[in-house]
Order: sequence, then structure tokens, then C-alpha cells
Amino acid sequence: MSTLERARRHMKAHPLALDATLAAGVLACMVAGSFVDPHGEHDVSWTLRTPAPLSLVLLTLAAVALVFRRRAPMTVLALTGTFSVVELVTGDPRAPVAMAAVIALYTVASTTDRPTTWRVGLLTMTVLTGAAMLVGPLPWYAQENLGIFAWTGIGATAGDAVRSRRAFVQAIRERAEKAERTREEEARRRVAEERLRIARDLHDVVAHHIALVNVQAGVAAHVMDKRPDQAKEALAHVREASRSALNELRATVGLLRQSGDPEAPTEPAPGLDRLDELVGTFRNAGLHVEVARADHGTALPAAVDLAAYRVIQEALTNVQKHAGIEAKAEVSVVRVGPNIEITVLDDGAGAGEDPHEGGGHGLLGMRERVTALRGTLTTGPRYGGGFRVHAILPVKTRSRAAEDPA
Repeated sequence: MSTLERARRHMKAHPLALDATLAAGVLACMVAGSFVDPHGEHDVSWTLRTPAPLSLVLLTLAAVALVFRRRAPMTVLALTGTFSVVELVTGDPRAPVAMAAVIALYTVASTTDRPTTWRVGLLTMTVLTGAAMLVGPLPWYAQENLGIFAWTGIGATAGDAVRSRRAFVQAIRERAEKAERTREEEARRRVAEERLRIARDLHDVVAHHIALVNVQAGVAAHVMDKRPDQAKEALAHVREASRSALNELRATVGLLRQSGDPEAPTEPAPGLDRLDELVGTFRNAGLHVEVARADHGTALPAAVDLAAYRVIQEALTNVQKHAGIEAKAEVSVVRVGPNIEITVLDDGAGAGEDPHEGGGHGLLGMRERVTALRGTLTTGPRYGGGFRVHAILPVKTRSRAAEDPA
């Protein structure tokens, strides 16, 4: 990185220092201009002159005002314009205080919209030029008066051009970012569609092999006693079909995994047998949890066992996140007829409040898990304060595909 580039970045990071440097440069130019007279007695020549003390004071005040031109552009323009009018009316010889007003007008034009630039620019041009022509010591047609008109117009035009360019560049940048986001979203959508197609193919292949396994197993059971050789052949077909199904499953799931997904776990999925361990982690984190179980050692299918564990885990996580550090939670697991009911209560919020509102996708995930098993999930605030999560899961699960005659 070059020295110039480093200096430019430093100035961008410290705009007040940049404005102070600009004000110092403008002050130097105005002071130099106040001591030089380009008009001789008979032709154009450069001579020295002595400005009035009031002019030097106005120069200094106008330069100081420019330091704050980014923070309050309209105020700085009003101040520098006032100083310029005073100088144009009283200065003889004049000092170029109007230079500060031109810089302030440029700042206003570059930071506002075009209608404001037109109004403020015309007002500034009219006031400064009118004061110079009508009240100043020089004739109205003097070159200095026409120069004030021209320079104020240039300042407003340049500021408007800079603002337009910035807006154009910003629009191009936003359009490019939007196009990039659109491409990424389109790519993700296409990947999701392809993954869904692969998942459907996986379903068809595995369903085919499982159907073969079912048929061959039925044949083996039917001829086991009378024709054991045919039963062995059927069992061999069962073994081959199951191996093919596992290979297809492993290959297709490998395609469905993202590049950053973790490897498949080697330990079994958690269930209610690890409920005490789960509750202990929340207790160690400071949450008061009470557990009541009346499931009488019910053996649950793996899917139901996992869903029950996840519902309790997500519900306690929401209590810890949203109910407050003084909240208490109650977990109950009860076997009721053909179902097992999971209830998680807390007392963390006031009446009518939902401590889980805006808590992400936790409740949605719980509902999807429970619905997939043909269960029901009820969530909502409790009367008197707190929140309630109640899930009813069937002990014997039936998949939708199994109930479909097709």
C-alpha cells in the first residue's frame, strides 16, 4: 500500500481531521488573497495590500466554521454566507471570505437532494451577488461581483454532480449485491430441489427392497417346515435385498450430506433413559427443574423415544433462554392408555406473556417431530404466568407410507 493510499484511508477514518486540514488550506488561500491585489492603476498587475482587521477576523471565523461542515452543513453555510455578506458590504479592499461560503455550498449540495440544492444554491447566489452589486463599494458590473455569481454556481453544480455520482455508484453496488444474493439463493434452491429429488429416489429404492424383503420373509415363514431348502433360498434373497437397500441408503445419504456436516454418530440416539442426565445439565446451568415420571417403564419405539427427549430438551432450553434466571420448570412423563404424554411447565413470565415469542424455530421443530409420529403438540402461555408445552405421542407409531394402500 502506497503512502498516498494510507493517507487517504486515514483521512476517511477521521473526517473531522480532514475537514480541519481543508479549513486550514482554505484559510491560507483566503489570507494570501487578501494581501494580493491583481489590479494596478492602469493595467493588470500584482501588488500588495493591507486588509482591514475586520476582514482578517471574518476570514478566521469562516475557516473555523468549515471544520464542522459535515456535521451541520446548513448551519455552516448560513454562518459563512453571513460572514461573506458582511465582508462584501464593509470590506474595502475586499477579502475573499466568499471562498468559504462556496465550500459550504458545495458541502450542502453534495449531502442533500437536488431540489434542496436548487433552492439553497439560488438563495446563496442571489444574496451574495445582490449584496456585492447593490451595497458593496465596487460598481455593480465589477468583475469581482460577477466572479461571486460564477463561483457560487460552480460550487452548487459540483456538489450536485458529486452527490449524483455517489448515488449512482451506490445503486450499482446495491444492484450487484442483490444480483449476487439472487444467484446464491437460486443455487441453494436448485441444490434443495436436487436433494429432494434424490430423497424421493431413495424412498422409492428402499421401499422396493423392503417390499422384496417382506415378501421373501413371508415365503420363508410359509415353507420353513415343509421345504427348508426353498426357505433358505428365500432367506438368501432377504439378505441380498437388505444388503442392497443398505448400500443404496448409504450412497444416497452420502449425497444428501452437506460438505460441512459432521460424521454420522456411532452412539445410539438419546431417549428418555437419559432424561436425568439431560435435566442435570440444566440444573448445573442454574435452572431449577423438577421431574415426575409415571410411564411405568414403558418401552418406546426409537422414534417416539427420541421425539420425547427432543421435546423436553427444546422446552427446557426455551425456559432457560426466555423465562428468566428465577424461573422454575416442571417436567412430567405419563403413560395414558396408548399414548405417552410429555408436559413441561415454567413460571417465568407474567400473565398473558409468551416468553418463547421470537425464540427461533424451536417450537416449530417440536411440532414437526410430534406431527411426524401422528401425535399432537400444544403450546401457549399459562394462566397466571409462565408457559406450557404439552405433547401426546402414540406408543405404537405408524408411518404415513404404511397407511397408504398405494
